[in-house]
Amino acid sequence: MRLGPWEIGLILVIVLIIFGAGRLTNIGRDLGRAIRGFRESSKTGDDGAEEEAAEITTKKSTTRKKTKDTA
Repeated sequence: MRLGPWEIGLILVIVLIIFGAGRLTNIGRDLGRAIRGFRESSKTGDDGAEEEAAEITTKKSTTRKKTKDTA
């Protein structure tokens, strides 16, 4: 089943009503950044998952230390 121009227009109007014009620009910007990041990581072949895991682990341990100190 193919979508014609009327169906696409109707979908866009509904999305605009639901999210609003201001929120729609933010969604588009975030989607563009995500696509750009995906393309850059696929070109280099490095997804950075190891670095992100190390960063998350460091943040968790720092947070745990702070909560233990305040308790």
